[in-house]
Amino acid sequence: MDRIRIRGGAPLHGTIPIGGAKNAALPLMAAALLTAAPLRIANVPDLADIGTMVELLRSLGVAADIGPATGAAAGRVVTLDGGRVSDTTADYELVRKMRASVLVLGPLVARFGEARVSLPGGCAIGTRPVDLHLAGLRRLGAEIEIVDGYVLARAPTGLTGATVVFPQVSVGATENLMMAAALAAGETVLENAALEPEIVDLARCLATMGAEIDGAGTARIRIRGRQKLAGGEHRVIPDRIEAATYVMAGAITGGAIRLPGADPALMEAVGDVMARTGTEVAADADAVTVRRDGPLTAVNVATAPYPGFPTDAQAQLMAVAAIAAGTSVLTETIFENRFMHVPELARMGADISVRGNHATVRGVAALRGAPVMATDLRASVSLVLAGLVAEGETTVNRVYHLDRGYAGLVEKLAACGAEIERIRG
Repeated sequence: MDRIRIRGGAPLHGTIPIGGAKNAALPLMAAALLTAAPLRIANVPDLADIGTMVELLRSLGVAADIGPATGAAAGRVVTLDGGRVSDTTADYELVRKMRASVLVLGPLVARFGEARVSLPGGCAIGTRPVDLHLAGLRRLGAEIEIVDGYVLARAPTGLTGATVVFPQVSVGATENLMMAAALAAGETVLENAALEPEIVDLARCLATMGAEIDGAGTARIRIRGRQKLAGGEHRVIPDRIEAATYVMAGAITGGAIRLPGADPALMEAVGDVMARTGTEVAADADAVTVRRDGPLTAVNVATAPYPGFPTDAQAQLMAVAAIAAGTSVLTETIFENRFMHVPELARMGADISVRGNHATVRGVAALRGAPVMATDLRASVSLVLAGLVAEGETTVNRVYHLDRGYAGLVEKLAACGAEIERIRG
């Protein structure tokens, strides 16, 4: 099994290009099931989760052509043709690998009147039930039952628009219902919808395909259904979590990094928090730059749905807080099991105590290199960040998690002066 070896202590200096957002690309790819015409998606990151979605769509009969990597950020053009979908079953062996696989449920039942989708898997950071997805589809007229670990959804006469009020904000449920409503008869209104940029990106793509959607990026989204959608072309937005991760890499090492392709408008909360740590985050015409010259300062932060501080950047911030002067309190409000990186950071000398959903981080003078074990995607990269600044050598095991969300991580960090390598086998 692959592992990453890091010898810490080198400030990072250089340029790291930011690729397309995984969390935007996955629902965009699922949207190809809504139409019999080709959908061409550019700036798709070269990640394991993207490969899993391609494999899943192909298993349903979607023709998928993946172009070569283009540009410094290695974005790809993926062309998906759903004109010959032959199956409406999303098998457990594929769905268990990635939670976002459940996003095929809405498009399948909307276009074909039926879907059989395994209950999903993914990172072990919380239960993340699909109840909101299923309740929303029921509001649109789908008959739903769970049989042998599969969601069976039927709408033999099609879906019908309705008002869906989410009892809590859910990005995935908002995306699934947006796609389903695009082919539902009449008007659908989604109340308490997610505000994330990935929602707006999906709405733009659906509009390109002929859908009529208003309010994406607000808590109230209105969709007027069409009998059918066309194909189209769309470019994935930059990955705000990848950009946030490299901002924190510059902060924790005391370096200076330029991030071309990053969109500062998508990461204002991260920029505000990092400024409080003593890190300068600035934007120019086509990049975000990060620099830290002075000491790191402790911060108190609570994760929140967009536009708040993202849960997907909490583990990385904890690595930064581990060497900041003073005591930080990080509160996790999104997922109930997202402190699994704490014991591994403690192995490196971090002083962290957890009570409920609060982690108290007392900054230490230095971290020490150690063998550590990755537990999920963002926990994995937090250990890499800690290793970049730790004294001695750090070995991060089970790094296959990183392949789900970071393309070329080792190469990008090494190009900026990190002493880091991936050891195969």
